Amino acid sequence: MDNNTENQISIELTEDIASGIYSNLAIITHSNAEFVCDFVQMLPGMPKAQVKSRVIMTPQNAKRLMRALIDNVQKYEQQLGVINEEDAPGAPTMKFGPPTTQA
Repeated sequence: MDNNTENQISIELTEDIASGIYSNLAIITHSNAEFVCDFVQMLPGMPKAQVKSRVIMTPQNAKRLMRALIDNVQKYEQQLGVINEEDAPGAPTMKFGPPTTQA
């Protein structure tokens, strides 16, 4: 049997997931066992933001995701130009770090 065929998997993308979600803020926290990525949607004039999606992964998979994002951003910039990292006035910034506690 061909090794390439043996290692292939079939991935299903349902209609409701295929449409995606919009997020303009990501909050990433971690413990010794997992990374938690909350994708948030903040709307102008709204006092409350809403988590639209949460992805939980192992530290190993988080590192793989980081490498894949770096690779894809580099390819994007080679094709389309450098991405401007300056935030628009009032735009939320990405937050990274250890978990925060709330009472």
